[in-house]
Amino acid sequence: MDLRDIKYVYLIGIGGIGMSALAKYFKALGCEVSGYDLRKTIITDQLEKETIPVLFEDEIENIPYYVKEENLGKLLIIYTPAIPKDHKQFNHIKERDFPVFKRSQVLGIITKSHFTVAVAGTHGKTTTSSIIAHIFNEGRINTTAFLGGIANNFESNFLLGSFKDSDHTIVVEADEFDRSFLTLYPNLAVITSIDADHMDIYDSKDDMVESFQKFVEQINKKGLLITKKELVHHFNHKNMSTYGIDDGSDYCAKNVRVENHKYIFDIDTPKENYKNVELGLPGRHNIENAIASVAISQNMGMEQEKIQEALKTYKGVKRRFDVRFDTDKVTYIDDYAHHPTELDAIIQSVKELYPAYELMGIFQPHLFSRTQDFADDFAQSLSQLDELVLLDIYPAREEPIPGVDSQMLLDKISLKNKDLVPKDEVLEKIRESKPRVLLTLGAGDIDQLVMPIEDLLISLN
Repeated sequence: MDLRDIKYVYLIGIGGIGMSALAKYFKALGCEVSGYDLRKTIITDQLEKETIPVLFEDEIENIPYYVKEENLGKLLIIYTPAIPKDHKQFNHIKERDFPVFKRSQVLGIITKSHFTVAVAGTHGKTTTSSIIAHIFNEGRINTTAFLGGIANNFESNFLLGSFKDSDHTIVVEADEFDRSFLTLYPNLAVITSIDADHMDIYDSKDDMVESFQKFVEQINKKGLLITKKELVHHFNHKNMSTYGIDDGSDYCAKNVRVENHKYIFDIDTPKENYKNVELGLPGRHNIENAIASVAISQNMGMEQEKIQEALKTYKGVKRRFDVRFDTDKVTYIDDYAHHPTELDAIIQSVKELYPAYELMGIFQPHLFSRTQDFADDFAQSLSQLDELVLLDIYPAREEPIPGVDSQMLLDKISLKNKDLVPKDEVLEKIRESKPRVLLTLGAGDIDQLVMPIEDLLISLN
């Protein structure tokens, strides 16, 4: 398929973070773009503001006029694996033998003819890829970026560069879900972490590691892999560099300290040493994301001064250690954390930045299968809070699993101050508890509570 011939694009599941970035890309290329999604969200609202129509009723008559046989060769239909098997529009289109492509396949086609930087890993890939995109953009590197979150510096999950120029570079988040990243053939790659996850897709942790190994095999032979020191033994690539904190890695952060709720640190690299690096983003785990970004940027030929200044002006990603409200009476942070390792990282970072205050967390488990697979680990992570408000499990694409619910998880958590609370009673719970530091955590629809919580805190303070 030659994307230069495409005039019409229809996306089924257009409201997904990755799908919406593709919609913006094809719109920027001058294509007629529209899509379907299950419900209105902040993302679909933004798409409609950018004159990309979104339909919310799965009816065959809602399929756009341009999905017809005479447009074959000019028509691209993209879908997300998250759509249900009984989706009327999708099945109607497939029955009529229209070619349909997964989001990952299209991303693979887009990136194949461009110099590509791919960031993979079970945690940290969205933040790391957005830091890299920001550094490149500040350094005037001609960059297009497909991100897995809304980068605050761009107010978007998509950054458009000049595709026609020979110096064009693509930064892309390489998603391990459904083995999507195996459509990519990057020149430079980062692997941030490999923790057991998506056990509904992978048979075991070893199966997941094998998938990452296949991804590494697809890195250009003259390219470079940047990865954590403890992961390097998994991979076989001619050019590998490591990164970490105080562990003797090739790119290594040292002298880490907290000043005014921000991390300041030094970085030793094979080329030069960085002093007093200031990251405009809280969270100790984000130091590692910054180091990986420095490694990539340095290998792109960027100067130290430009890299360091860009790190200072980086504003983070929505729902990644997202400080929503901060006064001398209350601090409210929202985060996408939905895996025990991610919960550990955010909770420990908040405790390090606010050691004198008790921490209240509101957590929405994501997927019955993930809750079942990691119940004990979730319990251990959430027990680090001082107070827990637990919501019902967000099912996403799954059917319920007998015996797996939030009450089962709550019973495992060793906290005195813990409650299972309906979503519509969360605001009242906050009003009663009057937290000094508040976290909302999860990957489901807990984000719908963020603005109401913010409004409540403003009214109370």
